[in-house]
Amino acid sequence: MSFDPFKARVVWLILDSNPEEALRLLGEKYQITVPQIKVGLPKKLKLKAYGCYTAKNQTIYVRDSDIFVNPMVILHEFYHHLRSRAVDRVHRGTEDKADQFAKEYILEYQTALKENQKSEL
Repeated sequence: MSFDPFKARVVWLILDSNPEEALRLLGEKYQITVPQIKVGLPKKLKLKAYGCYTAKNQTIYVRDSDIFVNPMVILHEFYHHLRSRAVDRVHRGTEDKADQFAKEYILEYQTALKENQKSEL
């Protein structure tokens, strides 16, 4: 079983409290601008979401510092950034596809962990 080291590293960076570096690498890989990331949701979403992406200012907002290191949320919102690259900045990603994108990265990280454990035996 092999894994994608890039995807595993991105997840590791988020878990290691460095989502900014993970986003920088993702922006580089997909050749797009790097979104900003901020703790605190816009007022209208405070009780409803863990995170959101605003294309107008290319910013990922997360509810709190716990979510700041949650790869599922960060990668989900990055997918929305990736899909809103159009000139008019219209949101073009679906929620299911954003979840799938995030899960793909997390699965690669989990595979890397398993391979590392096997090599230590």
